[in-house]
Amino acid sequence: MSRSSSIDRFADLKTLYAEMTATPEFRAAFGDPMPLSIAEPGDDPAEHEMPEPLAAQADCGGIIATIFDLFTGTRLEPLAADLAWGFVNSFHFVASKLERREDALADEIGEMARSPDMSEVFTGQLEEKQLLCRSMAEQREALECMRDYAAETYRALSGWPWSPARGSRVSPASSASQIAAQDFLRQRALIAREKHMPQGPIVVFSGPAQWHDWEPIWDRLDQIRTRIPSMTLVTTGQRKGADAIAAAWAARPEVGVPLVAYGLYGSGRKVAFTRNRKLVELQPVEAVLCEGSGLQANLYQLLRKAGIPIHAFRKSGQAADPVPPGMHRPRLRVVA
Repeated sequence: MSRSSSIDRFADLKTLYAEMTATPEFRAAFGDPMPLSIAEPGDDPAEHEMPEPLAAQADCGGIIATIFDLFTGTRLEPLAADLAWGFVNSFHFVASKLERREDALADEIGEMARSPDMSEVFTGQLEEKQLLCRSMAEQREALECMRDYAAETYRALSGWPWSPARGSRVSPASSASQIAAQDFLRQRALIAREKHMPQGPIVVFSGPAQWHDWEPIWDRLDQIRTRIPSMTLVTTGQRKGADAIAAAWAARPEVGVPLVAYGLYGSGRKVAFTRNRKLVELQPVEAVLCEGSGLQANLYQLLRKAGIPIHAFRKSGQAADPVPPGMHRPRLRVVA
């Protein structure tokens, strides 16, 4: 499915699949497997086939589309987005587990490389660990590819971008990277992995959980992106209201702006105000604020004191229409 394609009903999929070819991401992840791989730790190296790229792509999108089609027009329709979210998250969960195993193996390989032993046993063990690490990386990349495609199908059908329950979603195929704030700050400080560190100028966004007037927000963000095409959008991480409107804007394929969801971490009354201070410490080039609680007022004061240009929207005159065109009102999964 090209990113310009649109799916409205499951019945459209058969025609859509007949017209499409596998995307470059699926061809790269599934089309050229390693000659030998280890499917599971403890197995001997063998020739294992990968799923056919187009079949993997079609079935991956079809799983998500089937859920929406099955529930549409029934009393279960409000649950479709929650259930589809879980399917996308399953790909993300398993890929993350593989990444942790891959990192642990890489550490073991590094330890062995620093203490070499010229024996045949040592050489065999080192080669096996390297092959296992590469095999896990191949599996992880395939699952990340499927996750990104399922997430794009979810966005097309629900109208809202998918984001993981915790941690980061980082992939070159992602239209908008959803990066957890803790990962973002850690990688920004260490400069360890470029894909976890958005390079563009930062634009901060914050607004209340109750906000309906989406058009002025999208228009203003469009204007900012025109002036700052390499921008990274940092929101306060709420899954509804103003932050969700901004996240939906960033996730549009024609926009593709990296998104950092800077949620609340820790407990206590001062956590949110500490978060405001840290947002300012990111040295944003501009900020967009929607009038809300004292948190937005506090952030406004901090940004103004730092001399950062602010685009402010007041509550008055909010439109009755709560969602942008083509977007539905699913019950999104809210993660504490």
